[in-house]
Amino acid sequence: MLKVELHAHTDLDPADRITHSTTDLIDRAAALGYSAIAVTLHDRYFDPAPWNAYARERGVVLLAGIERTIAHRHILLINFPPSCAAVRSFDDVRRLKAETGGLVIAPHPYYPVRSALQSLLDAHASLFDAVELNAMYTPRLDFNRRAITWARARGTPLVGNTDLHLLDQLGTTYTMVDAPADADSICKAIRHGQIEVRTEPLTELQAGLIFGQMWLGGVLGAVRGKGARGS
Repeated sequence: MLKVELHAHTDLDPADRITHSTTDLIDRAAALGYSAIAVTLHDRYFDPAPWNAYARERGVVLLAGIERTIAHRHILLINFPPSCAAVRSFDDVRRLKAETGGLVIAPHPYYPVRSALQSLLDAHASLFDAVELNAMYTPRLDFNRRAITWARARGTPLVGNTDLHLLDQLGTTYTMVDAPADADSICKAIRHGQIEVRTEPLTELQAGLIFGQMWLGGVLGAVRGKGARGS
């Protein structure tokens, strides 16, 4: 079984200010026994090729990915070619998926954020190979419950992800995948539900600290983006 994270950001992200590099992420993942990580930058394709050798030396498989915005909502595209960065509609994703066989995941679908899929998950249910159980929850506040109910009712696999913006998030929620350690096999096993989610709720203090740092990173990223456009 492989310990896997399928929703992670690094300092290459164009939207949020994130302090850790791709190599920092690989090092932390290796130290915690992860076998595979998908880097999913906001609307920027992550090609793992420059870091593959470094990751392999540490026993980690890097998966290509992107957190693409479609109709103002986020979806995770894993193990697709670079052309996935140009998709603009759910129909575009459907066509590309048919051609390439990438993995499509619904991230934090019912969280109270503008980027959550909400009703669009129902409208495009057949497009999604898996639904995310997000690590940002506490025993008293858990926006995953509706996603769990939705996935179980349709027989859609659930995957555990952190939506990692801080290295300290690693290890709280993850997916164990029964597959050989290569990108295609991992994605195939997830589609077939050969997985197990392992998760522990955050304390309210942990959740507050993580949310605060993520919020600040988003604000700083927006300021950086406005500065770049104005220069």
